Amino acid sequence: MPDELPTLTAEQTAERLGVKLETLYAYVARGRLGRTRTAAGSRFDPLDVEQFAASRRQRSAAAPSEERGHSDGRPLMVIETGFAHIEDGELFYRDRDAAELATSVSFDTVAHWALTGEWDALARFAADSAAVERARRVAQAMPAAATLRDRQQVAVTALAAADPLRYSLERGTVVSATESLVCGMVEVLPLPDGALTGADALGDGRDSVAARLWTRLTAHPASPGGVGVLDAALVLLLDHDLAISTLAARAAASARANPYAVVTAGLGALDSPLHGNASRAAHRMLGRILAGEHPERVIADTMVSGHGTVPGFGQVLYRGPDPRAVCLFGMLREHPVADAVVEAVDRVAATVGSRTGTHPNVDLALAAVALAFGMPDEAGEVIFATARTVGWIVHALDEYERRPLRLRPVGRYAP
Repeated sequence: MPDELPTLTAEQTAERLGVKLETLYAYVARGRLGRTRTAAGSRFDPLDVEQFAASRRQRSAAAPSEERGHSDGRPLMVIETGFAHIEDGELFYRDRDAAELATSVSFDTVAHWALTGEWDALARFAADSAAVERARRVAQAMPAAATLRDRQQVAVTALAAADPLRYSLERGTVVSATESLVCGMVEVLPLPDGALTGADALGDGRDSVAARLWTRLTAHPASPGGVGVLDAALVLLLDHDLAISTLAARAAASARANPYAVVTAGLGALDSPLHGNASRAAHRMLGRILAGEHPERVIADTMVSGHGTVPGFGQVLYRGPDPRAVCLFGMLREHPVADAVVEAVDRVAATVGSRTGTHPNVDLALAAVALAFGMPDEAGEVIFATARTVGWIVHALDEYERRPLRLRPVGRYAP
């Protein structure tokens, strides 16, 4: 074990906790948070800081808003939703256990059901080949530094421009556009060297969204089991209460934005380190451990660079484990190719859990899936965006039937 692990400065710790330096030192004076004095100033153990942050969140959530005396940053409105809901620490889609769906049926089937209410076990999404080819040319013109997510975002605009019915908010037209859009967002991604085409991914023409996406994210030979894990991840990420990106998408739909614009709004909010991009840091953390570095050193390094957070841990909507992560880790344990990755996850989870009491979330699971099957660190973002596109449109379809602009809040001047 290294003699000295990275620690947080007082400024980094105050930023992590969202408080002033004076408040931080008041916590120290009252014995609520420990520190180490050095010649350069006070230093704080990042895991202790994370544990303290978690305890503050729990106390804040338990206190009535009038006692807190200010907004804690969470939405003040409650928006009724008709698809995803969480009960007793489990995620459900219209009263069906999301984890059970993820391990038994395809993303195409669940997504089609989410959009239409109709169950079709043989559902397959189809893309407009001409529109996809135009979008692909746009994506190929992007700078070499463009990420896969950048290409997806640009593709949405290109696919919208090719759709003469893009402004139609009629349900059937929106559903058809969404299914084509999801396929297009996958098809515009470049094929890794040596990868098969989507239709040949499993050797029998079963070109599901997961099979197509597999060939865009890894050159590893596809297997029903491997593609099944990716398929499950897509199902589990389809919708999840009112995440920030979903709220953005729903607000756009409230103003009667067209489906492509709704997805663009969602993608904008998703492109953030505290939401859709969170799996990238987790991927890099696990990758260092797989390369032989000591877990505690890697965790400490990662927390310092992330100002005190452990990527891939904690989910505010669950008191216990994130059921999406539990499902994906359970599937990975059945694949020998994932043994080393699962072992790294277990080591990190044991260290972080014993110190902070937090559990792995779906971002850590996405990172583990990507590493196990040779996918890049941005794979989790792409999986997230592809799946959640359907969820955003499910919310948009609901919002289109409600009073326009009802989600336009009123500001309160607070000098």
